[in-house]
Amino acid sequence: MPTTNKAVFNHHISSQFNENLQDVNTQFMSMGGLVEQQVANAIHALLETDAALALKVQYEDQIVNKMETQIDEALTLILARRHPAASDLRMVIAISKANTDLERIGDEAAKIARIAQTLCEEGESPRGYMETRHIGNQVRVMIHEALDAFARLDDEQALRVMQADADIDREYQSATRTLMTYMMEDPRHISRVINVLWILRSLERVGDHARNIAEQVIYMVKGLDVRHTSYEAIEKKIHGDNYAGNGNSAADSNGTGSTADGSNS
Repeated sequence: MPTTNKAVFNHHISSQFNENLQDVNTQFMSMGGLVEQQVANAIHALLETDAALALKVQYEDQIVNKMETQIDEALTLILARRHPAASDLRMVIAISKANTDLERIGDEAAKIARIAQTLCEEGESPRGYMETRHIGNQVRVMIHEALDAFARLDDEQALRVMQADADIDREYQSATRTLMTYMMEDPRHISRVINVLWILRSLERVGDHARNIAEQVIYMVKGLDVRHTSYEAIEKKIHGDNYAGNGNSAADSNGTGSTADGSNS
C-alpha cells in the first residue's frame, strides 16, 4: 500500500481551508460595501428629500439579510469540515460576529430610510438636519474604517474606530439635548423632531456596531476579547501597562457596557 505524503496532504487541506475562508471573507466584504452604501443612501435620502432612494435602501435590506444567512451557512460548513484551531478559529468566530453587526447596521439604515420617506411625504425639513448631516458623515467614515481595518487586520486602525465611537456618542448626546430644548420651546414641531431624534439614535447605534467590528479585528490579531472594555483599557492591553495614551482616550465615564443586542454604548 502506497504511503500518504502527509506534507502534501496537510498542504492540500490547508489550501482548501484558505480558499473556503477567503470565499467567506470576500462575501463579508461585499456585504460590508453594500451596507456602507445603504447608510450613505439613507442619509442622502433624508437630507435631499429623495423618497425613491429611501425605498431603494429599504429594498436592499432584504439583500443584506440574505447575504448574512449565506455567510452564516458557509461558516458553519467550515467549522464542520475543517475544524479550525487557534488563529484560524478566531477568524471564523470574528467573521461570524462581525457579520451580525453588519446586518444590524443594514437594519438601522432601513429604519432611517423609512423615517426619511415619511418626512419626505410631509414636506418641510424639521430642525436637526444639521446635526444629522454631521453625525451621519462621521458614522459613514467609521464604517469604512472598520471594514478597512478588518480587511487588513489592522489593530491600530481598529483602535481609531473605537475612539471615533466615543466621539459620536458625545455628539449624539449633545444633539439630543439641543433638540429636546427646541421641542420644549416650540411644541408645534414635536412629532417631526422626534423622528429626527430616532434617526440620530439609529446613527449612534450604527457607530456602536462599527465599534463591535473593530473589536473583532483586535480579537483576530491579538487574541484579546475587548468587549465591554473602555478604550483606555484596550490601549493598555495592546500597547502594554506602561502605555501613557494620547490624552484623548475615552474614559469609562463614556460608557463601556453593551446594549441589549450586543453592541457597545
